[in-house]
Amino acid sequence: MKIDDENDDFLFFQEMAGVQKLADTQQVVYLKNHQKSAKIHGPELTESENIFTTGFLEVIDCAEPLEYKHDGVQQGVLDKLRHGKYPLEASLNLLRKPVETCRQELFSFFLQAEAQNLRTLLVVHGRGRHNQSHANIVRSYVAKWLKQLDEVQAFCVAQGKDGGAGACYIVLKKSAAAKQENWERHAKRSK
Repeated sequence: MKIDDENDDFLFFQEMAGVQKLADTQQVVYLKNHQKSAKIHGPELTESENIFTTGFLEVIDCAEPLEYKHDGVQQGVLDKLRHGKYPLEASLNLLRKPVETCRQELFSFFLQAEAQNLRTLLVVHGRGRHNQSHANIVRSYVAKWLKQLDEVQAFCVAQGKDGGAGACYIVLKKSAAAKQENWERHAKRSK
C-alpha cells in the first residue's frame, strides 16, 4: 500500500506542477455563468455618474440587523431573501477597504449586475464590535447606498454560511428583458 500512496502523491504533484494560486485581491465572484448579457433600456448609469454619496451618515447600531424593503415589495420576497431561498448570482467583498474604494466598487458591481441581468447578490461588508468601528461604518454606508438605488427591491442580513451579520443579500428588480421573457414563458403554458 505504501507504494501506491507514493505513486499517487507523485502523480498529484506532477499534475499540479503549473498551477498558481489565485490572487487574493479578487473583488467580484460570479456564481452563475450567463451566456449573453441583455442591453439595459432607459437611462443608463456609468462609472463616472456614481450616485452614492459619502456625506452625512447615520451610523446603524451594531446590534441592529440590516433590513430594507422597497415600497410595493411583498413581505414574502424579504422573508425568502432572509432565509437564503434565492440562489446567489454574484458576490462582492468589501472587507478592510477604505470607504471611497467601497463606494466605487459597490457602484461598479451594481452596474455589472444590472448589465448581466443578475437579480440576487451578496455583499460582504464586515461587522464591527462597536458602532464607530470601520466595518460598521462601511456597513452603514452600504445600507445608505443601497436605499439610493431604485433597482434594489430589498436587502437583509445574510445567512451564517454566507457571512451572517457581516454580509447582506440584495435582490434587484427584473430587467425589462427578463420580464418579457417571463411573460412569454408563462403565456406559452396557458395556451
